[in-house]
Amino acid sequence: MVLSNARDRESPRSMRLMTLEVLTDGDKSLTIFDTPPDVRGTALLTHTHRSEPDDQWLNLPELNRVKRIASRNKSGPFVGSEFAFEDLSSQEVDKYTWRFLRKEACAGGRCFVVEQRPTDRFSGYTRQVSWIDTAEYRTWKVDYYDRRDKHLKTLTFEDYQQYAGAFWRADTMRMVNRQTGKSTELLWRNYRFGTG
Repeated sequence: MVLSNARDRESPRSMRLMTLEVLTDGDKSLTIFDTPPDVRGTALLTHTHRSEPDDQWLNLPELNRVKRIASRNKSGPFVGSEFAFEDLSSQEVDKYTWRFLRKEACAGGRCFVVEQRPTDRFSGYTRQVSWIDTAEYRTWKVDYYDRRDKHLKTLTFEDYQQYAGAFWRADTMRMVNRQTGKSTELLWRNYRFGTG
C-alpha cells in the first residue's frame, strides 16, 4: 500500500490479506500490517454479510485494544488511506440497487457501465458507477459519489492476471480522492488460492 498526498509525497506500507469465501453469507477477511513500525500488527477483521451490515474489528496493538467499527463509521478512512472501511468489504449484490446505464469502450475493451446505490443508510456514498468488461466481467473503474452526490473518489484496476486458471485479479488498484488530490495505491503480490 502506498499513500500519496496532493504533493506526491509517498508513505509505503506492507500488509497481508487472507480471505475466506463463504457461499452462504459474505466473505471473511483478515488484513494485517507488517510495516512501517508505527502500524505493525494493526489488523482489520471483516465479516461481510449478504444483506445485513458487515461486522468489522480493528486491532490497535500500540493501544492494546480491539475496536469494533460501528456501521455509522464505515465511511471513515482506513489507516489514513483513501480507502474507507466499507471499501474493504466484499461487494455483496444484495446490498445495492442496480441500474444499467450503457455500454462503452474502456481499458478492458468493451464495458458495461452500471450504477449501484447502497441500501445501507450509513454508507458514505449515494452511489457508485462501475465499468465492468463484457468479456470476463472484470471491474476496471469505479466512481464514488459522496452523500451530497459529488464525485468523491475514483478507483482504477490495472494489470489483471488470471490465477489458478480461473481467478482474475488486478495486481494494481489505485484510489484517487477527487476532492483532496490524495491517493492510495494497492500493489498485490503472491496470490494463493485454495489454501483454506
